[in-house]
Amino acid sequence: MTDPLDACGMTDPLAVDAAAVLTGMYAAEAEYLAAGGPGEASFDLLAPFFAPDVVLHQAAALPYCGTWRGHAGMETFFLAMSRAWESFDMEEQEFLVTGETTVVLTQVSARARASGRELAFPILQTLKVKDGQIAEVRPFYWDSAAIAAACAVPAERV
Repeated sequence: MTDPLDACGMTDPLAVDAAAVLTGMYAAEAEYLAAGGPGEASFDLLAPFFAPDVVLHQAAALPYCGTWRGHAGMETFFLAMSRAWESFDMEEQEFLVTGETTVVLTQVSARARASGRELAFPILQTLKVKDGQIAEVRPFYWDSAAIAAACAVPAERV
């Protein structure tokens, strides 16, 4: 994983703050998932990193599509993600931080729960960090159709 503090050159205090928030959130997310994730672990591990009015926008083609709002929405989103994915490992990340806006390129290896298919794919996210918390997340998947197909229940199981 690229160190976001090195990537931003530590010249912009807002960028350093955003990088620290995201580094902390990704570490908390890993701890949350390692503790059993949704339904098993407490969302309290992640809550401090998200603004109370956070908004997450997911593409309409994804099995966890929609706009998720606030801490309750984020917790429900993580439940939806865990229904779709048996595993979802963020293997490499690169950060570009400019003020309140951060772009994160993540290489993912995942296994779909319904089909058992394994995929490797990139996700590009734009995130807004305000007052030390993530206020908005917009992930972009290179091939949302492939993700939807992998997460679909196979016809013979319907």
